[in-house]
Amino acid sequence: MNVAVDTQLPVQRIGFARKSKAYFALTKPRVIELLLVTTAPVMILAQGGIPNLWLVLWTLVGGSLSAGSAGAFNCYIDRDIDRVMKRTSKRPLVTGELTDREALVFAWVLGVASIVWLAVLVNLLAAVLSLAAILFYVLVYTLVLKRRTPQNIVWGGAAGCMPVLIGWAAVTGSLSWTPVILFGIVFLWTPPHYWPLSMRYRADYASVNVPMLAVVRGRTVVGLQVVLYAWATVACSLLLIPVAPMGILYSVVAVLAGGWFIFEAHRLYSMAIRHDEVKPMRVFHSSISYLTLLFVAVGIDPLLHF
Repeated sequence: MNVAVDTQLPVQRIGFARKSKAYFALTKPRVIELLLVTTAPVMILAQGGIPNLWLVLWTLVGGSLSAGSAGAFNCYIDRDIDRVMKRTSKRPLVTGELTDREALVFAWVLGVASIVWLAVLVNLLAAVLSLAAILFYVLVYTLVLKRRTPQNIVWGGAAGCMPVLIGWAAVTGSLSWTPVILFGIVFLWTPPHYWPLSMRYRADYASVNVPMLAVVRGRTVVGLQVVLYAWATVACSLLLIPVAPMGILYSVVAVLAGGWFIFEAHRLYSMAIRHDEVKPMRVFHSSISYLTLLFVAVGIDPLLHF
């Protein structure tokens, strides 16, 4: 099936408050929230205690601008399929609250502002990593991978791992094995987090020829991949214990929360094998809770020894 023709909807006259809300929605704020959850705790771990609070603020603001820019570019590039998919029917370029030009200008302004902000107020390495995240998400994931391969979210998800590197670089001015492992946790977590969502919206992705794994493979295959990546995620999280090193709090949370995440992944797979009604959003939501708990433990654990 061909994707609908990309036509610009008539421009609506809307008030300042509604316009501002539309710009905010363009940044994909829920994604930003998740990225911030992984940034601040890493800064505490890098410092071995509470870092300079101004530095934390500058880093979180710069990271939010960077992620918002990537999200806005994504909405602009994918506006043709967003106008077809039900899941994205409320996005501002679909509703006509923003024009294509407004979205593109906004994306560029946020992107440039984020790089300058981080370079001036944090450090050059954080700014370079932020630029790399934007370019990877926009050029590699959105333009190259998303519409061409079911592995899109696997490799494209690397952009979402950059905040842990940015947070570490903001405090130390360098990188080491600890942030690399943290990067690996988020990288391996992304597929079992997103693939259940793609199962829920399989028809949407199929309607616009986006080859998400759930579109090109059966539920059993997707369920098995979710299980394998969940195990890999938890295994990677345990590597942080001897390398960082982490204390008892992180160790307990990593084991218990990781066990819960794996259980939910196996539950999804079992339901797919038995041809029961699959509830993929349960794994989707539990994956968010798992990552949040894990990174909260990353931030609290060093404070117990401060």
